[in-house]
Amino acid sequence: MSLVAEFTVDHTAYLDAEGKQVQPLPAALDDQGVLVELLKQMLLARCFDTKAIELQRTGQLGTYASCLGQEAVGVGVGHAMRTEDVLLPAFREHALQLARGVHMTELFLYWGGDERGSDFAVPRQDFPVSITVGGHAPHAAGVALAFKLRGEPRVAVCMFGDGATSKGDVYEAMNLAGVWQLPVVFVVSNNQWAISTPRAEQSAAATLAQKAIAAGFRGEQVDGNDVIAVAHVVGEAMAHARNGKGPRLVECLTYRLGDHTTVDDAARYRSDEEVSRAWHEEPLRRLRSFLTGSGAWGQETEDDWLQRCSDEVNQAVDDYLNLPARAPETLFDCLFETLPEGLVAQQQVVMTGGADDG
Repeated sequence: MSLVAEFTVDHTAYLDAEGKQVQPLPAALDDQGVLVELLKQMLLARCFDTKAIELQRTGQLGTYASCLGQEAVGVGVGHAMRTEDVLLPAFREHALQLARGVHMTELFLYWGGDERGSDFAVPRQDFPVSITVGGHAPHAAGVALAFKLRGEPRVAVCMFGDGATSKGDVYEAMNLAGVWQLPVVFVVSNNQWAISTPRAEQSAAATLAQKAIAAGFRGEQVDGNDVIAVAHVVGEAMAHARNGKGPRLVECLTYRLGDHTTVDDAARYRSDEEVSRAWHEEPLRRLRSFLTGSGAWGQETEDDWLQRCSDEVNQAVDDYLNLPARAPETLFDCLFETLPEGLVAQQQVVMTGGADDG
């Protein structure tokens, strides 16, 4: 008998739960100015998230998936990406979309059921939110294949949760990415819960990162509550892909502090003690503590920034609520290049407000 294969999975962290440095910071992120900006982005994302839930609770927004507790994943990935790269997001990537330049009003429109919210002014080539779990992973492989065929030094970034790693779409996309050595980075936001299914009950794998091994490329794990670790490891993975060396998978260990969506009640399947422990490890507390200890951040600075965040969010809410609604018949506009006869009849009914005789 002989050994034919073996592998390891690296785990990276720079700050512990108390915000204490556990190893030297990467050179590109060993800069207080850079880290302050990352904290500001996470605070802005949380402010947006809080307001979105308030809007949903008052009937002014549809079902919404909070990113509470996962801000470091989005902001870290956003820091690693270049403008010309393409994001294929799942439904909990608000922090990343904001970091990429998507306007808050556009996000409110999307979650309010208005597809104008997917027509981002910036960045134009990023994909719309994928509600279908893992269904956008093959699209990411396709985008990356286009980059490779065109000889463009660009990277597709595909975001999904731990539950998506059990979907066939994700396995197939990773398999193609490995075979064709595509410039794509798959980022798993392992928040420990696939709706009400805990991580331990959906996969027997020791890590989700190792699922990349079967597809022929490297998987790594990072502390997803450490924005420095996320930004560094995803940045290295993107450089690897951009230089023609193929795909990577990065598993970000984090925790979903809120409900799965605003129609969920997480208290039915997880304990208060578990959630309390997770609050102790959340990403804003961690980076805030580190920067406060170095004198780069303080309460007055945070209060000033939070006021600016509140003003920006409230202005976006006003813009969203005051935007005239689209005409009902426009729901037919983006279905087909040429509308089938049956739908033409339905469109006419909507336009005229009459009854459908058929």
